[in-house]
Amino acid sequence: LIGTFTFFVIFGFTINTLTLFAFILAIGIVVDDAIIVVEAAQHYIDVYHLSPKDAARKAMQDISGPVVAIALILASVFIPVGFIPGIVGKLYQQFAITIAVSVIISAFVALSLTPALCSILLRPKREKKKQSLPGKFFSVFNSRFQKITNSYTRGVALWIRRTPYVLILLAGIFVVLFILFEKKPTGFIPQEDEGSLLITYDMPEATSTQRSFAMLKAIVARVQTIPEVSVVGGLAGFNIIQGSNKSSSGTLWVMLKPWDERKGKGADETSIMQKIREKTADLKEARILPIAPPPVPGLGRTAGFTFELEQTTSTDDIQKFSQVANDFLVELNKRPEIGMAFTFFTANTPSYQVDVDRNKASQLGVEISDAYQTLSTLLGSTYVNQFTIFGRNFKVVTMADSTYRSSISEIGKYYVRNNQGNMIPLSSLITTKVTESPALISHYNVNRSIEINGSAKAGFSSGEAITALKETAAKFLPAGYGYEFSGMTLEEVKAGNKTVLIFAVSLVFVFLFLTALYESWSVPFSVLLAVPIGALGSIITLSLLPNITNNIYAQIGLIALIGLAAKNAILIVEFAKERVDSGVDLIVATIAAVKLRLRPIIMTSLAFIFGVLPLAFATGAAAESRKTIGWTVFGGMIFATSLAIFIVPVLYVFITRFAYGKKKLDELKANYKQEEHKEFGEG
Repeated sequence: LIGTFTFFVIFGFTINTLTLFAFILAIGIVVDDAIIVVEAAQHYIDVYHLSPKDAARKAMQDISGPVVAIALILASVFIPVGFIPGIVGKLYQQFAITIAVSVIISAFVALSLTPALCSILLRPKREKKKQSLPGKFFSVFNSRFQKITNSYTRGVALWIRRTPYVLILLAGIFVVLFILFEKKPTGFIPQEDEGSLLITYDMPEATSTQRSFAMLKAIVARVQTIPEVSVVGGLAGFNIIQGSNKSSSGTLWVMLKPWDERKGKGADETSIMQKIREKTADLKEARILPIAPPPVPGLGRTAGFTFELEQTTSTDDIQKFSQVANDFLVELNKRPEIGMAFTFFTANTPSYQVDVDRNKASQLGVEISDAYQTLSTLLGSTYVNQFTIFGRNFKVVTMADSTYRSSISEIGKYYVRNNQGNMIPLSSLITTKVTESPALISHYNVNRSIEINGSAKAGFSSGEAITALKETAAKFLPAGYGYEFSGMTLEEVKAGNKTVLIFAVSLVFVFLFLTALYESWSVPFSVLLAVPIGALGSIITLSLLPNITNNIYAQIGLIALIGLAAKNAILIVEFAKERVDSGVDLIVATIAAVKLRLRPIIMTSLAFIFGVLPLAFATGAAAESRKTIGWTVFGGMIFATSLAIFIVPVLYVFITRFAYGKKKLDELKANYKQEEHKEFGEG
């Protein structure tokens, strides 16, 4: 683990959520190689009564190949996904390379330092007349484990004799796996309790700044009474979701108390948002929306989905466009997958339309540009110049005092100079009327657009919400209108096709490596077919946890399972294949392999499973991400350790018989030298 940090400088990595996830998983992985070496050395000391040094040397002859293979397999799983472009590649990259580097370093340590420590520290077991309490425990444990090993060995022999049923079982696993993955809701990055919230409010259009500020103070007073809230601050006149400056809107930023002070039911971010709704329900004058921030800063302004409704080929005016958006929202909110969908766009902001009578202006000798410039200067502002005084520069900006801009009638006090130098009242040149227009018109990819935000209903995933958006748009949007996604939703849509690519690339790399290792195109399948069994355990676990979606962290866990499931299979297949190639009978070699390798498989798997339990039961910051990856690998390893260790030997025997053929197996057995394999004396 310390060695891996040195590569952070080379790759420019930081200590963040993803790299820490990788380190937590690496804790369970990097000890595997050492466990395998120590277990093999102790086996030779206890069974063959070799000295610790000879036992370590003999163990390294047996397990150097599997240790190197396991390390390279895990590296071949993770390294390719680190080169995938886009945000998905960035999320995978630091996680993948951190684990790959730590595993390679652990393999080097297992091949160098661990054997040396074995020769120094390991000792043969000695029978004592009076054993201590720990000694009694280990004696009972070893006795029971030996019985389990014998039962497991007999079970594998039975499964080999019933290979057709095992193949049917494997086919059933593939079918169930496909069905469960189809039914499991998908997501992208789970929403976390980030310790902060946004609150936006929207009052009737053209509400004065004074009334908006009074509403801001009323909301602050109510939110501060919530026990889990630490600090509340706000800004009247600014809508952070729409990015607009309107006197009728406002935004509040809510800082929650630290996670360790918000324990128990009802103290999470979602519950606090519900409390805010209840506390502000009596403020009928405004629409108040508490909103969670996006899980990745910069990808949108809010959590949930971001939908850009676009006016593509339509020539409708802005009022008609607004009506189309409102009708779409009505239909969208009827969908069971949508918890809330809203927009802050409105085309009904009261305003004045001012027209200059060109004929009157001409008769009175007033230039049209002068009339508009006067209106712009007095109602708005005009930059004049800068002047320097006391060593500082000051801007000169002209505008009418606020008391002369309070109503439209004040225009009667504005004057414009004509071409004869006389001052003409503007009121004699203009006419005004009240109209309705949007305060802000947005464009997305050139097209006029209205942004719609929202979130999925509890029990539904972001992937299901995106599907609901697409289906509603296809059914209810009229001709001339289209849509696009933005923010986090756009990244989720773009990442949808990359998940299959990532799995395919990882499996291909593992397959090619195993092909080179075993010099066979068929034997690697006995290792790779252990992967679906681990994936089945993961998806069953996720299906039993409806609050966790099949998101990017679950997919990272599944990528890790490719290497972890293959690791257990390699321990069996490597040993069996080496003996078969030297002439040992196929069944005898396989049975000996499962009997000898059960203990290191169980030890390494349990080390990893216990190592990820803190992730599965995580609380506080980034808890959802940790739970997702923790439960994914936990369930997968349970199945890879319990079910796969029965199926892999059967597949190895079946595939080897098919690949080698009876003639080649007979030739290998004819060249078999009994003295080179004393461990088969019992067989």
